[in-house]
Parts: sequence; structure tokens; C-alpha cells
Amino acid sequence: MTVDYQQVLYKIRSTMLKTAQNNVELKARRAIASGLFHKFADQPSELSRKVEQAGELDPYLRCALPGSETLNASFPLQEQTSPVTILAADGSQIIPDRHASCLYSLVNVGLIALQPGSGKAPDIFTFSDLKFGDELYTETGLSGEDLIALGRDLAERQKLLDLAENYPSPIVALTDGPVELWGGKDGGTETYRKSLDTHLQVMSQLQLKEVILAGFVEKPGANLVIRMLEVADLPVDELKEIRKKNSLRGVSDRWLFSDLPPGARSAVFGLRSRSSAYYKGHLALHFFYLNTGSMDHPNVVRVEIPAWVAMNGSMLNLLHSSLIAQCRILGVRPYPYILHRAHEVAVVTLQEKQQVEQILSLELHQAGLEVDEESYKLGLKKLPGRGSK
Repeated sequence: MTVDYQQVLYKIRSTMLKTAQNNVELKARRAIASGLFHKFADQPSELSRKVEQAGELDPYLRCALPGSETLNASFPLQEQTSPVTILAADGSQIIPDRHASCLYSLVNVGLIALQPGSGKAPDIFTFSDLKFGDELYTETGLSGEDLIALGRDLAERQKLLDLAENYPSPIVALTDGPVELWGGKDGGTETYRKSLDTHLQVMSQLQLKEVILAGFVEKPGANLVIRMLEVADLPVDELKEIRKKNSLRGVSDRWLFSDLPPGARSAVFGLRSRSSAYYKGHLALHFFYLNTGSMDHPNVVRVEIPAWVAMNGSMLNLLHSSLIAQCRILGVRPYPYILHRAHEVAVVTLQEKQQVEQILSLELHQAGLEVDEESYKLGLKKLPGRGSK
């Protein structure tokens, strides 16, 4: 059975009128957002005060905090010629599948070390962590996708720390995605709390080594600065209703910073969230926006950094220039080359997955342990010409 394209086309056409009206409203909200952005650009004290007030009333409030730079300022690229080491980590994972013959998980982390201008080829490393049996279970039961992803994120950071021991400073260390630890966050489990403690310890050690840590978020969907503007525009007596107030709904930070010149970064903002209680002092989370694209085709990304980078001008400039240089390597697809390579190394192919399962099954058989059969459902999906769902 295939997709009924006629039904799909009918639904698209039937909603076009509503979409057109929504676009008119979105343009109006964008105009308001732009006006507020420039209005409050040089009022950081007032903005900070209102955000803190709103945060006391709603601990779940997640938005930007103004820093020391003018909100609507842009900072051009400052080319760096001094030597730098760039490290990148990216991971992939296989989650336990109850339909498979063996229940296991696998985290595979690809690591790249590059010294631009040195004439040396990149160093490439792989870290593979397989778990099965009791290792798959936590106090809440079998580890699911969130907890496996949590382990992947921790492994990426830990391996960056290990790698940094072997290379000269200054070091820029990159991951794909936020610096903030996300996986398993909503569960509030003991596993997450222990993982967060480990994550903060790794960050502290990276800070002691003066490593320039950053998370690269492409095509960011967050509205952190927009949310701050909504708070700023709300009367004080209505701040308690902030969760229900979305006057700039649909406007994104990516749009707000789309007029950044090519290669330029925005001001650095603080991050106000429920996690702020854990990321304190030099570990406090900050971010800025960066246009890695061209004048005709801007590509606005968010770069998340800890306070020890945000508060150090030379570190910030070196990170800025390193990211732009890495993005230029891939031309019309301005994504950091070193992160792209780390991803290529980390990906587990179908053939590799099958080989891992064969090795695990063989070892279990040789040890005289029970090996289950795969489910009939999974077996049918593997038949030639079969799709999956």
C-alpha cells in the first residue's frame, strides 16, 4: 500500500488560505519583535531584572539573558593566524530492540583532532561502548532511547577531555548540539542526576585546561532571545502569566539574526533555564548566533559556550574564527568540516550492526548462555521489498 497522494494534496490545498493568513500575522509579529529588539538593545539591567522576576514566578522559564554587549550588535570575523588545535566528537547509538535476538545497546563515538596549517593529516579515533545484560537496566527499567543518548553525550565530552591531554594549547573542542546535557532530563532519575554530576566534572576539568568548549547547533529552532523580548514587553503585574503569553509566537531567533553580515557573530547572551541552578560560575551556559553563510544565502547557527569562554575575549575570537574557517571548507554547505568528519566516523552502518549482533550471539552460544530468536515481525520486515514502520 502506498501513500494516498490525492488525500495529501487535498489537505495541502485546503489549508493554503489559513496558511496565507498566518503568514500575514507572522509578518506583523516579526515587525513587533524587531522593534522590541532595538528598543531594549541598550537596557540590559531592566531586561535582566524582568527575566529574574518572571523566573521566580515560573521556574520553567527558558530564555536568554542580556550580557555585557549591546543586544543588537554584530561582531565581524577577526582572522586568526596563531596555531590552534581543533577537536571534535560526534556519536551514534543503537538502542535495545526487544524484537532482535540479542538485547544490547551500542554507543559509537567518532573523534577527530586537527591542527590547521600544520601540514599534518587529521588524527582519527573511535570509541565503541557495548552494553548488554544487567548493564541495560536502571532503577526505572530497561534503558530507552533517552538514556542511551545521554550516555552518548557523556561519552563525547569525556573523550574530548581525554583527547585534550595529548595536544598543545590553545584547543577548541566541538560537539554537534548544545553543551547543556539533555538526554533523560525529564525523567528526573538517579541515572540522570549521576550523569549530570559527571558532565559538570568533565566541564570543570576542561575549564582548568583552558579548553575552548562549544556546542554547534545548526538550524536552531529555539526562540530564547524572542522569549526574553516577550518577557520585557509584558507588564510586571502580568509576569505570573508568562507561560500563557506568547505574543511573538512563530518568530524565531534564527529569523531575528538573519541580517547578521556573513561571518559575523551576535552579542553573547546568558541562558536562563531550570538547569541554571547546576551550571554555575565558570560553567554557566551562554550562547551567540553566527552567520556561517553568505549575503545572498545566510545560514544562522547557535553556538553554545560555558562562561569561561564567554568571558574571555581571546578565546571567543579564536572560537569564532575557527568555526568560520571550518565552515568555509565545505563551501556551499557551511557546516564545520571537522564535525562532519566526526559524524562520518561515528555512524554505525547496517553491515556493522549485523556484525556486532553476530559476534554477540556467537559469544553467548560459546558461553552456553541463552540466545533468543528475533520476532516474526522483525523477520518479515527484513524480507526483500518490505518497508518498515
